[in-house]
Amino acid sequence: MGKTDREEMSFLEHLEELRWHLVRSFLYIFVFAVLAFIFKNIVFDVILLGPGNPDFFTNQLLCGLATDFNLPALCINKEQLSLQNINMTGQFTTHLWISFLAGIIVAFPLIFWEFWRFIKPALYKEEVQHSRGAIFFASILFSIGILFAYYVISPLSVHFLGNYQVSDKVENIVNLGSYIGTVSSIILASGILFELPMFIYFMSKVGLVTADTLKKYRRHSVVVTLALAAIITPPDVISQILVCLPLILLYEAGIIIARGVERKKQKELARMG
Repeated sequence: MGKTDREEMSFLEHLEELRWHLVRSFLYIFVFAVLAFIFKNIVFDVILLGPGNPDFFTNQLLCGLATDFNLPALCINKEQLSLQNINMTGQFTTHLWISFLAGIIVAFPLIFWEFWRFIKPALYKEEVQHSRGAIFFASILFSIGILFAYYVISPLSVHFLGNYQVSDKVENIVNLGSYIGTVSSIILASGILFELPMFIYFMSKVGLVTADTLKKYRRHSVVVTLALAAIITPPDVISQILVCLPLILLYEAGIIIARGVERKKQKELARMG
């Protein structure tokens, strides 16, 4: 089973092929960005401003637990977070930026699909079958990362940062751009970080990492995970732990994945030998 005619294409033909995949990817982003721009009430009032709303699912759940177990500290975001805009073009530029970001997030599976279509002709038949599964799992992991950040990290971040005071004499009046930038960066960063098992899968496929290497640097990975958690979360212990635990589990899953890739390679070598 050999590769297709892609390997016989010239360098310029490869670039032309890549160009059209990129064009289609940007087109997907543009279409979804336009839709997000049109339906701004859903994007902003329901989605982005949701974590700061007392009616938000996570806030209601925690307040319910606070009542049941008599732990008032669990009840967060009991009042609607007040936001303000201080720039003339602030709301419009924020609207444009969030629409573009929403376009990237929603179009991510299609963008990944275009990337797969570009490399597909250069793969063997078995590799193509594995790649199809990779697209599915990459999309699932990205979605899980976004949902985790949206429903877990974002409400905690809004509560901590929105209520933190260095002095009772200083009132928190949160700027719209600051709020949107914080929430959107947390969500996007979490979606990317949850792709760790897929990253390890591809790295192990090309032989750049092994299961033994990953196990050897397990302690180092915990330090890196703590650093990443400190970057994408507010500086409180609970939020950092909530981010660290999934990342550590994903790293452990990556070790299992790398081990599986190595076993398949050994079987293929034994079959060929």
